[in-house]
Amino acid sequence: MTTLTMQTVGGFRRKRLTAFAVPGLVLLYLTYIFFAFDVPGLADRVSITNANTLVSDTYSYKTHVTRDNRDGSVEVSIEGERKGRYAEGTAPDWVALGDTTVIDLGDGHIVTFGENVTYDIPGYGLIVTNPGSGGVNAELPDGPVPDWINASRNRLAITTDAGRLSVTRNRSEVFRYTVGWELFFFTLDSPYHDLSWGQIAGRAVNGEAGAIWQDFWTNTMWRHGDVAWALVETILMAFLGTFGAAIIALPLAFLAARNFTPLGSLRFVARRVFDFLRGVDGLIWTIVLSRAFGPGPLTGSIAILLTDTGSFGKMFSEALENVDEKQIEGVASTGAKPLQRYRFGVIPQITPVLLSQILYYLESNTRSATIIGAITGGGIGLLLTQAIITQKDWEEVTYYIVLIILMVMAMDTFSGWLRRKLIKGSEDGRP
Repeated sequence: MTTLTMQTVGGFRRKRLTAFAVPGLVLLYLTYIFFAFDVPGLADRVSITNANTLVSDTYSYKTHVTRDNRDGSVEVSIEGERKGRYAEGTAPDWVALGDTTVIDLGDGHIVTFGENVTYDIPGYGLIVTNPGSGGVNAELPDGPVPDWINASRNRLAITTDAGRLSVTRNRSEVFRYTVGWELFFFTLDSPYHDLSWGQIAGRAVNGEAGAIWQDFWTNTMWRHGDVAWALVETILMAFLGTFGAAIIALPLAFLAARNFTPLGSLRFVARRVFDFLRGVDGLIWTIVLSRAFGPGPLTGSIAILLTDTGSFGKMFSEALENVDEKQIEGVASTGAKPLQRYRFGVIPQITPVLLSQILYYLESNTRSATIIGAITGGGIGLLLTQAIITQKDWEEVTYYIVLIILMVMAMDTFSGWLRRKLIKGSEDGRP
């Protein structure tokens, strides 16, 4: 009894030590992470101004009014792009062109391009610059310079809630934010630009529906046609990679299943092949294959196929090891050959598991194909990466992200519906 009591006490002490040691180790690790990742310095690295600018760029656009200080010419364009440039002599209603260009940013903020470049800021005063070879020569109101003004000899940058003015020796530029996505439906050169929805509907009824759709579909700034094809390309990458992997993995899974391959060495080789294929991440396969076969959506599909072959092979082999042997024996009693036993005694048992896993991976691979497409140069991932790299039109980034989310939601709905139809049958219970 004494020995038993001592063992019980020892076991209790070990459990109590474990109960305190595990949380202590977790706390120690979190403390290390706190200082190793410099969490205390995070506040110093955060730029609220940059964050606000990024967020505002996702749902609004900028109209640029640019003056060449060398010859006095003024140009107006949306997002500073040639494709969004206003025709010479035209501008938005808040820009008055002339010998002296007057730009009304709203709420009393007035910028003028004339002999001098001036900015009248309500509550602060008039800022006057005379850009030239000697610098911008800025004259500010008396008093300390606010933090929203960045002034030096060669550059003046003013950022207010109404807009932004930047002046250098050779160039003066104003931009103003407007809520919405610029020229999303029609570009400036389209005859349907600035028409109301009622006017557009009237023209569509009068036989211009095809022309209206063509102008929208071939929009040179948003490229709706190219974006639609990129989405289709992404889905095709996921579809080809997923179902190609399933077709290859199913026969190989029989080699890895204990009840179908009694030879242990063959099972070992098959399982290690599966481990190797799924052990290398799809992105790594993408990089390797893109160097070997070049960029393109087919390379991305093969990368998904290789990774999923390993995953499907493991799952399918485990499903095969759990089949009911009695059904196989029943089919064999009819004189069926081995292939017929597999077809009628095995496949019907594992079909629900196979379909469920394949459709789930199809949905997951739709998301993965976005990232893989960014590396291989195909699909919506490429367009998203290009928009992010430019760091100019973040509303386009938002557009692509919204489309990706909608695509994933659609694939989720479709795979769920198809899974119910193929596995559970129709809603009234009939197969």
